[in-house]
Amino acid sequence: MLLAANGMQNKDIAEQLRIGRVQVSRWRERYVQSGLAGIERDLPHGAPPLKVDTARLVELPPHSKPLAATLEHAQDGRRVERERQHVMRRWHAHGLKPHIVRGFKVSRDPKFVEKLEDIVGLYMSPPEHALVLCCDETSQVQALDRTQPGLPLKKGCAATMTHDYNRNGTTTLFAALNVLDGQVIAQCQQRHRHSEWLKFLRKIDRETPKDKTLHLIADNYATHKHPAVQDWLAKHPRFNMHFTPTSASWLNMIERFFRDITTERLRRGVFTSVPELVDAINEYIAHHSTTPKPFIWTKSARDILQKVIRANRRLSSKQNGTLHFYDEN
Repeated sequence: MLLAANGMQNKDIAEQLRIGRVQVSRWRERYVQSGLAGIERDLPHGAPPLKVDTARLVELPPHSKPLAATLEHAQDGRRVERERQHVMRRWHAHGLKPHIVRGFKVSRDPKFVEKLEDIVGLYMSPPEHALVLCCDETSQVQALDRTQPGLPLKKGCAATMTHDYNRNGTTTLFAALNVLDGQVIAQCQQRHRHSEWLKFLRKIDRETPKDKTLHLIADNYATHKHPAVQDWLAKHPRFNMHFTPTSASWLNMIERFFRDITTERLRRGVFTSVPELVDAINEYIAHHSTTPKPFIWTKSARDILQKVIRANRRLSSKQNGTLHFYDEN
């Protein structure tokens, strides 16, 4: 204020005192408005503290839906006029994750309990002198070739891959996982009809000890129950089929192997033809077979059933009718 009284300009004052011109202007404005009192008293710094209704904030994600949107955290944050990071910190403290949605489906199979106990029993107490094989096929495995070559991973930069691709055909992977030792019997075929399924069953018959009874776990796909398949199974009594409940493919441990081969070999792969894709699959399975590791099933049928019952109750409370396919006894 003394320098300004001597006629100095703001820029000269800022340069002499080594502060910003805006700061000089603000202090002069405060002096003009309030005199000495305006520069003697200390004003609050920064933004005022947020006053958050935590109960209201925690209640928003489960019980509200924003207009014209499905992700709730941004809309809800604006609704309560709070900064996004502050809202996210409060939700994190209460264990709420509105940005995550997990898929599920409760089976409506009337024989759910019977099939559940049968399959889990094979996992946890396999019969003697027998092999338990988890079987399935994954169709439409695509041979994708990227439109441009990607760049490799290096320090400070992630590997790159074009978002678009050329389709070079598909194959179907049939696989059977031995629950005991983790060995996999696999075969790639062009289609997944009952004739291809029969061809795969014959492969299993050739590559397993003849003195062993075979218990095959499969889903309810129509090709697995085709009349021609039934006739073949009748002529090969050592094959025993066990079908998972509908909408319960998670009971088949081969799905875990399909996930592994997808994430570890196929998802980022570049294949210019179907034969190249098939070679990559066979190479992965051969490498897997050198040091196989079985998946260990730990959940009992009773534990799974109790979890399904709880899920069924929650669904029943959201619908008009009550869903029934078993009771707690």
